[in-house]
Amino acid sequence: MRAVVTRVQEAAVVIDGIVNGQIKQGFLILLGIAPEDTEKEAIKLADKICGTRVFEDENGKMNLNLETVGGELLIVSQFTLFADLKSRRPGFSAAAKPSIAIPLYEQFIKECQSKGFHVEHGEFGADMKVSSINDGPVTLLFDTDHL
Repeated sequence: MRAVVTRVQEAAVVIDGIVNGQIKQGFLILLGIAPEDTEKEAIKLADKICGTRVFEDENGKMNLNLETVGGELLIVSQFTLFADLKSRRPGFSAAAKPSIAIPLYEQFIKECQSKGFHVEHGEFGADMKVSSINDGPVTLLFDTDHL
């Protein structure tokens, strides 16, 4: 699994002109799933992201995690994180098919919710318009192959 995580002041996902998910302070998570990923990766990645300390403390140091600041999560499926960029036209065969990806996307959401976080999300496979006010900006790349 791969995730691009951006610390945001606010973020939203719109589908067909309707707001599907919206958060205030927290993380916008673009989540990509590979064919070999399992529930184990979903659990591991949710734990790592939710515990990451990138919010500033009273001294201006990135020392606080999502729970400490009362942050929220907006999770959006993003198969393009597994793009093959060897040619000018990206290939996406390294991304999981929906039969694998959808249950793991839903598992990742459930794992974050089980940690007590308010979670909003996009819709798997939908044409989504994602907006955010990035904070910092702080953007991190997580890959379960390297955690």
